[in-house]
Amino acid sequence: MKAMTEKEFFRASGRRPDEMRPVKLTAGYTSMPEGSVLIEVGHTRVLCAATVEQGVPGWMRNSGRGWVTAEYGMLPRATLTRTARESERGKVGGRTHEIQRLIGRSLRAVVDMQALGERTVILDCDVLQADGGTRTAAITGACTALAIACQRLVKAGTLKASPLRQLVAATSVGIVEGTTLLDLAYEEDSQAEVDMNLVMTEDGGLVEVQATAERQAFPRARMMEMMDYAEKGIRELLALQRAAMESAG
Repeated sequence: MKAMTEKEFFRASGRRPDEMRPVKLTAGYTSMPEGSVLIEVGHTRVLCAATVEQGVPGWMRNSGRGWVTAEYGMLPRATLTRTARESERGKVGGRTHEIQRLIGRSLRAVVDMQALGERTVILDCDVLQADGGTRTAAITGACTALAIACQRLVKAGTLKASPLRQLVAATSVGIVEGTTLLDLAYEEDSQAEVDMNLVMTEDGGLVEVQATAERQAFPRARMMEMMDYAEKGIRELLALQRAAMESAG
């Protein structure tokens, strides 16, 4: 990673450009779901719960395969000012649909649907407090909740082996005032010239790369630098996921 210089963007938190915010995963945060995790990334907090139900959507019946899907929502006071519940508006917003699809795609990429059998796993991701990176935190937390649920199914004898082939985690990276930064807080994200979310599996496979330039194009070399930063952060997240799984038994 490149060394700090006087011209580089100063992070209010004092973090290095390639440093994650403090991350904490609390397994079993709620006792009712088959798997649950509270993930805290800085001031962002997302509660992720895995529910395992018998049966699959109609278009998958008698296929012998399972299904994994996700729902995402933000509590009204997760942000500085109150945001009305989407149920009050009568429809789910486009951003919510996009994030739900992203979480679902990320998890399905690492699940053996045949091994899951005709079961549906629903991952509910509820943002309790938002300070940037809610979708990447949701992916990381949801995968951990899913892993814990799979562990319990195996322990109960419902499944012979976990259908989760490997873990997947996600983080954000951006360019602010010309400096590449890992894991953007809201104040950094809001002024970023480039914003990227990256979803990566344990074996280094890329599930999703979302990179957008806000004002002007950026060179390929910066893209590679951002990916290197993201991989460093995701490796740290994967280790925390493993620790949370172990604590859940």
